[in-house]
Formats: sequence, structure tokens, C-alpha cells
Amino acid sequence: MQVNQPRQYAISDMLEAEIKALQSIPQTNDYERAIGIILEYIHEGRGRLITSGMGKAGQIALNIATTFSSTGTPAYFVHPSEAQHGDLGMVCPGDVLLIISNSGKTREVLELVELARQMIPDIPTILITGKVDSPLASMVDVCLSTGNPPEICPLGLTPTTSTTVMTVLGDLLVVSVMQRIGFGHHEYALRHHGGYLGAKSREEARNSK
Repeated sequence: MQVNQPRQYAISDMLEAEIKALQSIPQTNDYERAIGIILEYIHEGRGRLITSGMGKAGQIALNIATTFSSTGTPAYFVHPSEAQHGDLGMVCPGDVLLIISNSGKTREVLELVELARQMIPDIPTILITGKVDSPLASMVDVCLSTGNPPEICPLGLTPTTSTTVMTVLGDLLVVSVMQRIGFGHHEYALRHHGGYLGAKSREEARNSK
């Protein structure tokens, strides 16, 4: 019986695969609609951005939430499983869901969206996924495709290139919203009191007066 051996990648192959994955992110994604929802519900309506995902995608969702929060958009992460044990109460009318699922069929995430809509039927939902024809994609208001790049994991399983493109899509949303709301050094300094970034932002804020 022949056993398939894991593929071996050289460092140069891995770098090339990651770069190719980034270049394959669709420019045709409806970024404007996603940005518009965040601006309307959070910066005009005073809601909050709720990010969620399971496993590695959940870690990316947490990172996106903290980056949004530090740049002027109130955001927090809700774990899909904990949501079923009371944390769903953190979701309020006027909030926006930003869901991350590479497969678009993660059971816990599907259930989170269903439960959130039982409480708030019209809650706007944005999805970052590798599968635009998935069950989750059919449930949301805006679907942002990663381009579904193959993983560089030698087994083809461990989230690697997929998490890279998820992170970049999150960055696109964060920076776009920062620009639209005119988020500057003074606002940044108010949210960063310690470390190098805090000192740098205060210095830039003083120099811009």
C-alpha cells in the first residue's frame, strides 16, 4: 500500500506561495459596502463591531477587533461557543457582525449567526471566507472572498496562507475606516498611553498642532 508523503517546501517556495495568495485576493470584493455598513452602524449609529470565528480564524478575528478598537472603531471579539453560554448577551441592536470562516460552514459560527438573528433579525453581517458558495456566504449581507489560496502546510490542512489573506482583508477594512473618519495622531494618542507607540503618537500629535 503506497502512502502519500507530505510535500516538502523550500523557504523560497513558501514565500512565493504567500505572495501569490495576497495577489489573488479579489479586487472585485464589495469593500465599499462593507466599509459603508461599519460607518453607518458604528460611526453614525453608535453601534459596535462584533468579530467572531473558530480556531485560527477566531484568532484573526480577535486581532481585527483589537486593531479596530485601537484606531477609533469600538469592536470586540465574541467566541462562537461561549456565545451559546451567555456571551450572546453582548450583542446589541445597532451592532455589526464580522465573521471569519475559511470553509464558510463552521458549525459553531453558523449557529452564532442564527442565534444572533433570533435576537436581532436585521443585524448586518460581513463575512471573510474562502468559499463564496458556502452556507455562511448565503446568510450574510456582504461576502469578502480571500481568493481561497491553497495552504502551504505540507499536509494541506494547517491554516497558513488562508490566515495571511484573512489578516490582510481585515487590514483593508481597518485602514479604510480610519481614513474615512479622519482618525489622526491625537485620537491615536488618546488610546495608546504606554510603550513606543504611545510615545510616538503623542509626539506626532504635538508636532501637528
